[in-house]
Amino acid sequence: MVTVNVKEGTRPPWVGLGAAVWVQIAAGNAYNFPLYSHSLKSVLGFSQRQLTMLGVANDIGENVGLVPGIASNKLPPWMILSIGAFACFFGYGVLWLAVSRTVQSLPYWLLWIALCVATNSSAWFTTAVLVTNMRNFPVSRGTVAGILKGYGGLSAAVFTEVYSVLLRNSSSKLLLFLTLGVPLLCFIMMYLVRPCTPATSEGSVERGHFLFIQAASVVVGLYVLTTTIVDDSFSLSAPITYSFVVIMVVLLMAPLAIPLKMTFYPTRVSSSDNLNNEDSNADETEPLLKSSLSTTSLGSFREGNDSSSDIAMLLAVGEGAVKRKRRPKRGEDFKFTEAVIKADFWLLFLVYFVGVGTGVTVLNNLAQIGIAQGTHDTTILLSLFSFGNFVGRLGGGVVSEHFVKTKTIPRTFWMTCTQIIMIFIYLLFASAIKGTLYAATALLGICYGVQFSIMIPTVSELFGLRHFGIFYNFMSLGNPLGAFLFSGLLAGYIYDNEAAKQHGLNHLYGTNVSCLGPDCFRVTFLVLAGVCGVGTILSVVLSTRIKPVYEMLYAGGSFRIPQNTNN
Repeated sequence: MVTVNVKEGTRPPWVGLGAAVWVQIAAGNAYNFPLYSHSLKSVLGFSQRQLTMLGVANDIGENVGLVPGIASNKLPPWMILSIGAFACFFGYGVLWLAVSRTVQSLPYWLLWIALCVATNSSAWFTTAVLVTNMRNFPVSRGTVAGILKGYGGLSAAVFTEVYSVLLRNSSSKLLLFLTLGVPLLCFIMMYLVRPCTPATSEGSVERGHFLFIQAASVVVGLYVLTTTIVDDSFSLSAPITYSFVVIMVVLLMAPLAIPLKMTFYPTRVSSSDNLNNEDSNADETEPLLKSSLSTTSLGSFREGNDSSSDIAMLLAVGEGAVKRKRRPKRGEDFKFTEAVIKADFWLLFLVYFVGVGTGVTVLNNLAQIGIAQGTHDTTILLSLFSFGNFVGRLGGGVVSEHFVKTKTIPRTFWMTCTQIIMIFIYLLFASAIKGTLYAATALLGICYGVQFSIMIPTVSELFGLRHFGIFYNFMSLGNPLGAFLFSGLLAGYIYDNEAAKQHGLNHLYGTNVSCLGPDCFRVTFLVLAGVCGVGTILSVVLSTRIKPVYEMLYAGGSFRIPQNTNN
């Protein structure tokens, strides 16, 4: 059990949030698969089915994070980040050895495992920063999740900028950069990502800080997208393109301006204001506890005197004050064994599985989809998907946070809306209408991103923050499961069969040929559209079921933290 031994104010949560932005960029290393997948196919001579199964390995590694989830309650964040850094180093190191031909004839199974290990670093990175910051900002979960996952989605565009500008579209150099650069960044930032005194309210100052980070992330997203398109369209000199990267790095440092501002220009709060805030927090908590809680409990937590309190007891509102054992209700802290028997748990898993599982199928095959429709330079496609993914993650967090506090609308309502849109997007992909590829890719990126930013706060609101790391990583299994079913088994099989027909071959194993035309993925897109139709129905059922939970949690327009009586 991890204990909190910090005095209030000694570690502002904004420091960890600013550092977490950089870790989330590093955690997006799995999104680079489309940038070097063509080299795996051409240099190593893989078929499309073999390549899509490597894409499945990419998604399995990225999203199978049950071990990091369990570790998040037992290990400090810096140790979790260290494990992720070593996984990144060894996994991408093996891939670099193969693609650069430093080592000849590495077996396919070894590359598959190496890719799993490499991208599993994302699970360790993301778990460390998400769990830590969700607990540091318990009353702003949607906003924090949207910001962090937004930067995670933006990471693909950031890596694309580095790939095209600094590395000059070299897959081997990119893999070397992932082998050395990403671990180094995490080792630098790990000291700053740590638990601190939780932010127990969201006043005008806090909202201003969140707004600044959100605005800064939008500026970075637009800047990276614009410079990528400009560099791809014009032959610019090296000094100009290098300056693009320098400016991008400066913009990514913007969130760190908040703790610097708080250091040099601290906000002075009178003692009377502190008393008023404590009274208001007590008034909001008391109806949920149905008992009067002494202020000494909160004080002992802040001073670290209660050795039995762990990070999940964010506000320590009277743990042990009520001894009557009972099963937790929705909104309270669940154990994993208590959550998996709930219908809401599996409904949320299935809805998320549909949204991300179908979306990642397009992402893993984006290069081949572009080539099949006559677009051979897929750099802009990936940048558009990445920017849309970023907008969806950031916007999903902001929009859901606003409407859940003003109208108590369940966050999953927005998953329903985006999955309806995804039905039409997949039908648009299947039609292969000329001139629609870029727009459909960007729009799909937005819908794909919304799934992440909605699932994260939803699972914490339904089942609590005590075991949030485990719940989040279990839900994330929907991504590799969808990649395996829809990308590895469906898309790869149909693509190879169609390519074999076009080239008069019986099979494509060991050959390196491409499929051209809309038939390469048409059936796949039609199946994905049908799956999203089922997901939409499940999402409506889930939103209807959990509506009372949100009415209870956000009554009065502010989040109320329930307290268990059996943990």
